[in-house]
Amino acid sequence: MSEPHYALPFEIPSANTDQIKRKMFDLAYADSSPSQKLDIYWPEEGDGPFPVIVSIHGGAFMGGDKRDIQLTPMFESLKRNYVLVGVNYRMSGEAKFPALIHDVKAAIRWIRANAKNYLFDPQRIATWGGSAGGYLSLMMGVSAWATELEDLSLGNSEQPSHVQAVVDWFGPTDFLKMDEQLTESGFAPAEGFSHNGADSPESLLLGVQITKIPELVSKANPETYIRSIAPSFFIQHGTHDDTVPHQQSVNIAVKLADVLGKDKVTLELLPNARHADPAFETPQNVKKVLDFLDSILHP
Repeated sequence: MSEPHYALPFEIPSANTDQIKRKMFDLAYADSSPSQKLDIYWPEEGDGPFPVIVSIHGGAFMGGDKRDIQLTPMFESLKRNYVLVGVNYRMSGEAKFPALIHDVKAAIRWIRANAKNYLFDPQRIATWGGSAGGYLSLMMGVSAWATELEDLSLGNSEQPSHVQAVVDWFGPTDFLKMDEQLTESGFAPAEGFSHNGADSPESLLLGVQITKIPELVSKANPETYIRSIAPSFFIQHGTHDDTVPHQQSVNIAVKLADVLGKDKVTLELLPNARHADPAFETPQNVKKVLDFLDSILHP
């Protein structure tokens, strides 16, 4: 059975993994879809147990891949003795919300269940993603208690799926406010490209035009699940993002800080940066992310 591919209007190139000596590709973390696979990259030396960064790719919930160039800046983590795990998940062309949440949680349970075999530290797991991957990273942080977002039939039901730290780059949160916020910032969506449209990535993810299903939109919003048990968050967004408005990150950061305390939530707005801007991947910015992860996971 071939793996389904639901392409974006553009192709996302693959990352170059040639320089990484210790790696394994396409391990199945569940068996209900060919999409449920992960890749593992280890530091050049050592037997661990290593803290784990779960890389979650973006692509408007309909494209991208665990091995595409979104992974490239995360390879720096190997130099700091992290294991990097790239995860694929069912996208909107294959399954609707909350299948993608179920999948990433199943991957985290698999990581814990197989910790000894693959040199993972099951007590030190972080998620990191951009755009749709940022959304999923946020969801992993806020919804550990939400049984409705967990499908234990995907395997390793005895394991928890919580994480110890979250990195979110320009992820959407409150789908119904996106067009309004873009307009406020001077980036009114072009005709046929509004988030409220029937064929928007968010509507395709939920299976119905989002303006018609506000209750389901609320269930898909990470803000809905915030509780005091959530971990620490590092959130970055560009002020000139004309795809996902930066107000999405501002609003959830405020709500997280209200519940968790300001010391557990870092929000940085990158001046003039657009969606998936190269500014996020500079050595200086990647160092900020890894310094944050070091401060929580103490590798």
